[in-house]
Amino acid sequence: MIFDLGKDKALNETYKLMAQTIIPRPVAWVVTEDDGVVNIAPFSYFIGLSSEPATVLISVGHKPDASPKDTLANIRKHQKCTICMVQENDLEKMHFSSKGLDKDVSEAEMFSIETETFTEGYPPMIKGVPCAYVCELNQEIDLGGGTTIPLVLNVRQIFVNDEVITDKERLTISFDPVARIGKSYAFLGEEIDAPAIP
Repeated sequence: MIFDLGKDKALNETYKLMAQTIIPRPVAWVVTEDDGVVNIAPFSYFIGLSSEPATVLISVGHKPDASPKDTLANIRKHQKCTICMVQENDLEKMHFSSKGLDKDVSEAEMFSIETETFTEGYPPMIKGVPCAYVCELNQEIDLGGGTTIPLVLNVRQIFVNDEVITDKERLTISFDPVARIGKSYAFLGEEIDAPAIP
């Protein structure tokens, strides 16, 4: 079966196809702030782009009324965000934080998600996460239509929880991340070493 996206512009079908075949996708908690309100939202359209310069990308959509989601509006206004990696024990709160709330309502308060500031002048990170990226907006990408806006973000600082560093000399990190597969979440489970190349 072939889906011609040039002819069949069914956004819902396209999302279903991509979300179930580009897997697993890491889930990132993106924290922004505006007028003292901390906004927390999970995104699975999230990737690392480059380590030199350190750059990541998130894709942010719009609300049902076509206005920008709070994450997009806040990053456009302040040019900053903090991205936190989600681990297994935060799955429930992460999922709750995907609920659409009024702009003046904080997910941190609504769902009792503790935050802490580790870099002044940037949104806080979520307390207890294994890793967080302090980011500044590099650019928006115009995809030529549609309501999804990819944002390229420069990473200014990386926080790594001491508890997930298993070897400080080799800088080896291990934690239990959450991934997205279609509409479901997944834990990665067993790690497999790469086979030796003959």
